[in-house]
Amino acid sequence: MKQIIKQQRLPDSPPARPCVGKRGVKLLVAFLVSGAVLLAGCGAGPVTATSANATFSVSPGLASIDTNCTGCNAVNAHAVPVHQFSATLIASGAAPVDWTVSGGDPVSGPGKINAQGQYTPPGYLSSDRAHVMVTATLKSDPGVRATSLLTLTPGFLQPLTPENAAIGPNGSISVSGYLAEAGGTNEIHFALANTATGDSGGEGTLSATNCQRTPHAFTTCSVTYTAPPTVSSTGVTYVVATIAGSSARIETAVLLNSPGVTSNPTTHQDAISAPALLGSSGGNNNDFDERGNTIVDCCGGTLGALVQDASGRQYLLSNNHVLARSDHATVGDTIVQPGLIDNNCTPNGDGAGTVPVAALTAWLPLRSPQTNVDAAIAQVASHTIDPGGSILELGARQSDGSLAAAPPGTSSTGGKGENATLQLRVAKSGRTTGLTCGMVTALDLDVSVDYYRDCAETRPYLTKTFTNQIAVSGDRFGDAGDSGALIVDTGTAEPVGLFFAGGIDAAGVSHGIANPSPDVLNELATQMPGTASFSFVGGADHEVRCLSYGDSTTVSAQARALGSAESSRQQAAFAAARSLVNPSVGILGVAPGKSSDEPGTAALIVYVDENLAPVVPVAVEGVRTIVIPATARSLALGSAPSTATAAGLPQLTASAMAPAIAAKRESARKLMQQNPAFFAVGVGQSLDDPREAALVIYIDREHIPAQLPSTMNGIRTRYVFMDRLHVTRSYAASFPTPHHCLPHSAAGASDSDVLFMPRGLHLP
Repeated sequence: MKQIIKQQRLPDSPPARPCVGKRGVKLLVAFLVSGAVLLAGCGAGPVTATSANATFSVSPGLASIDTNCTGCNAVNAHAVPVHQFSATLIASGAAPVDWTVSGGDPVSGPGKINAQGQYTPPGYLSSDRAHVMVTATLKSDPGVRATSLLTLTPGFLQPLTPENAAIGPNGSISVSGYLAEAGGTNEIHFALANTATGDSGGEGTLSATNCQRTPHAFTTCSVTYTAPPTVSSTGVTYVVATIAGSSARIETAVLLNSPGVTSNPTTHQDAISAPALLGSSGGNNNDFDERGNTIVDCCGGTLGALVQDASGRQYLLSNNHVLARSDHATVGDTIVQPGLIDNNCTPNGDGAGTVPVAALTAWLPLRSPQTNVDAAIAQVASHTIDPGGSILELGARQSDGSLAAAPPGTSSTGGKGENATLQLRVAKSGRTTGLTCGMVTALDLDVSVDYYRDCAETRPYLTKTFTNQIAVSGDRFGDAGDSGALIVDTGTAEPVGLFFAGGIDAAGVSHGIANPSPDVLNELATQMPGTASFSFVGGADHEVRCLSYGDSTTVSAQARALGSAESSRQQAAFAAARSLVNPSVGILGVAPGKSSDEPGTAALIVYVDENLAPVVPVAVEGVRTIVIPATARSLALGSAPSTATAAGLPQLTASAMAPAIAAKRESARKLMQQNPAFFAVGVGQSLDDPREAALVIYIDREHIPAQLPSTMNGIRTRYVFMDRLHVTRSYAASFPTPHHCLPHSAAGASDSDVLFMPRGLHLP
């Protein structure tokens, strides 16, 4: 099975040397004496770490984190986790200090700390743990210092491979993970669980763990998961990976299914023999960052679909930020399969492993206020791409359980794509998560997206606000590297949207943002006026096998405990809610509950006669209401549900959607401009009352406002808490140590000299 990291070679460890030197004191052992941390050094006696002096104190005085910054207590301005240290004067107020770090790992160093006291750990360790001394020096008197001891443990280099997979009865799959450690004795512990956050349950068995470790390569551990001999119903089991002494945790979701469908996303990352299929890894051959003549990181995405112009010329379709490097490419640039991310960042021409499949032709400039999609096309080279436009796994189940490739459906729309509707079940075939399914959960979406000039996201380019976009949600629906994938209707395989951004919310649910397919084709035609029009290359409409990993939104919201303040609000409103009960008008009863539209807040359940449609207030004394159809008998027997569901309800009509669309168009732009924490607003369906439309508002989970209204302009609100959206392709980076990177001018250099680390991202 192909791994995302093909070689994990490290430089030779440096020879032993005295404690003096740029890495500072070599830390050997730590222990506590009278509240001060003592570190035994290289023959120099114990070094004392004291978090307070007569002038100021440092907080925290003692902390433990891993190389992923699991356990870190803050994020920086770019939403990257950091460990925040602060210095406070004994007399009160912030102490003006200079921050430094010393000690740390003998190979990767101590990490770094900025002037604001934000600490970032090194990317890896060469042993099971390391100790870093964080020192604050008073600016006005450098002789006055306070220190803190930070213990580092290795985290994970990347998500497990694969991140998700589908198998049937008795099926098996190998799951691999990489520790951010070269040498040492740590290993990955694998276990089964029945939820993404659980630590027990799950179906099937795991083999013994096999780990490979040397001082010159990252520790890799793998395990074989085997499904049970019978699978009664489709469900998800999680293979959970943890590390002793660390709270770091990652998992692979395994979709067990009785039909015996087998799907492994790693096949989308492989080099594919010509003619290549769509839904596979690809990108611009120049999509890398350099330092001098050395490639230090690279990017990649998904070759989404095949389109053709009025004369029949065929082009690859993907995102601007995948093919055209966010406006920074050149017409004629080579597009390769697989992308550099899956070839150790080795460009075509500097080494083997990729195949040129197209030449960049045109893109819709992101900087232009006239563009509203993230798209680019590249004219296909002869015999390099399947001329029928077949996409990996979009077809029927084959005899071995795998899914055949198939073109999208184009027969009912003439290749122009269809318009999305709420609750439409859709699928996408992408580089990272393969074939997955989700539901359209918001339409007419205004969304603000951050773009960067480089793969490492150190050089901001612009923030662009798109309008009239589509939001899709579902567990494991998409991840970094799926950018550019074509989203299709599972009932017809007709194109619905072009996946370009996304992320994972606080409940672990994936949210994907897509440009509507008709808009993509129309805007491409305006960019290339001589072509008249574009259409998708495809065939007869057909069903797509839906590999759905579920949607944890409601389950997660209902599992959250209410705080004391919320419980008090609920109790105070409950008495008033009782006055609503009137069976003659269809309100059968009330009960305490929890909102799914705003997770973590109290709600009041209002049971209504399922044969009537009584008017229920959106809130009672400021507490949201949940509307659930029931019968008097189910209430009497205690069998009425406690959460609302859209299942079985008719789709919201245009008249039901119209007030919400009007409210959104009136308030969205103002809301996003007044508070950057609100980065997307669209129209969806309320989870508390699926009979009603709602404004779906996406909020930066690091900057949640203290007060969130339950309605805007009389329309229910639904909140999604997640990191801000910024599109980057799947990203691979090398560590800043000698001989880790391949000089891109050194054709024929050995793979064994290269180390690259794919980094999990918020977005595809």
